[in-house]
Amino acid sequence: MLVETKYNDLLKAADQYKLKGEHEQAIKICQEILFDDLNCVEAYEEIGDNYMNLRQYDKAIIALNRALKINPESPNALYLIGFAYSAISEWLDSELYLNQANKLEPNHPEILRCLGWTIFHSGRQPQGLIILNRAATLAPNDCFIISDLGMCQLSIRNFEAAEKNFQHILKIEPQNTRAKECLDACRYFKIRQNKTKAKTK
Repeated sequence: MLVETKYNDLLKAADQYKLKGEHEQAIKICQEILFDDLNCVEAYEEIGDNYMNLRQYDKAIIALNRALKINPESPNALYLIGFAYSAISEWLDSELYLNQANKLEPNHPEILRCLGWTIFHSGRQPQGLIILNRAATLAPNDCFIISDLGMCQLSIRNFEAAEKNFQHILKIEPQNTRAKECLDACRYFKIRQNKTKAKTK
């Protein structure tokens, strides 16, 4: 969410470009803001977010670190840098920043989604699933959260739970290709699992 500043119109314009996928243009607008004010936290956050969309995580982390030097308690910057570290599988750094974001904005579904994903992939699967389930309870129709939960359940062979989650996504977004592929994978592995069980009886 954009904070009201004297650059609010420019930040809104950058956000619109970001939503259209025109990330380079969004970055340029934020750089114009920084030419006028090097301490505009929101501009650094927007730059970081856009670089993440471009999968340029090193540049995103640089921009977000600058935001945090100005405001170490910006929940948005902490969340974004935690997300960036999770994208490059730097789980310890990711958890550090996401925990800070969660303390500042508790029960925020998107922060919990990323925190749960990070903790799950750092090796603490039960704890990660608990946090992802909490995120899903807070935002039951958020397909990104439900998808991450389903992916984690699929990876630990909890096919029944994963199947239900991907079915739920397809009720909300019938054309969601990723959910269709994951649902097919659930059903395939479930059949194989049942065949294996039948052979061992």
